[in-house]
Amino acid sequence: MTDTPANSRIAIVDDDPIVRDYLIDIVTGASELDVAGIAHNLAKARELLELQPDLFLVDIGLPDGSGLDFVAEAKAAGNAKALVLTSFGDRETVVNAIRAGADGYLLKDSAPAAILEGIRATLYGGAPVSSAAAVYMLELLRGKPMIEAAEAENNGLTAREVELLEVFAKGGSYKEAARILGISPFTVGNHVKSIYRKLAVHSRGEAVYEAVKTGQLKL
Repeated sequence: MTDTPANSRIAIVDDDPIVRDYLIDIVTGASELDVAGIAHNLAKARELLELQPDLFLVDIGLPDGSGLDFVAEAKAAGNAKALVLTSFGDRETVVNAIRAGADGYLLKDSAPAAILEGIRATLYGGAPVSSAAAVYMLELLRGKPMIEAAEAENNGLTAREVELLEVFAKGGSYKEAARILGISPFTVGNHVKSIYRKLAVHSRGEAVYEAVKTGQLKL
């Protein structure tokens, strides 16, 4: 007899009860997802870390602190994914979310199907970003100075690493990257480790951001 695969467990962090109920409906409406827990503030969100969910859906504007602080803590505490779902789409907030380690960034006005798709993409290694947020991020990046040529040479990405980041920038997962590039998932993992080391980052979203900022990736 074969065991039934466990559903992915989603924890919801949002101070608005209407939004929480809305997200609960989206999660429970998917047969492969379960709600692991809910929190209305930063303190309660930290308690959810003990539940070790597969993914946190995190709002930024919490009554006792920033959801971005929790994202950084959650990423440091374990292997859970963190998908930011917020009303804030300004440039600074988007970039700060990436720097905090967020695996994706969606705006609350996204359609329910888009939010569900974002959850699934994040669980499978993608990096979904709302189009409006992506525009803000790219506008900011275009205004950033490039690093010195010598530094770029010392930390330069290989052509294959750039190709991999191009896949990630489009929301592709490890598995999709392996298929598109014609390499094994193990090799993808090795490239990712090299990229993180060269760019001094800890997430794919941050790697894409740094690569664009330094002129090594063109979107």
